[in-house]
Amino acid sequence: MTAQSATAARVRTGGPKGDGPRHLEHVLGWVLVVVTAMLVTRLGLL
Repeated sequence: MTAQSATAARVRTGGPKGDGPRHLEHVLGWVLVVVTAMLVTRLGLL
């Protein structure tokens, strides 16, 4: 069995695809960073 035939036999598991909304993910990531920073400073952990 070659590597190519082993790869071709694999079934897609429905994982993340590369055609998603990149801008939305980027903005939500920064929102998460800001909210975490606000929480840390409000609780006096830093």
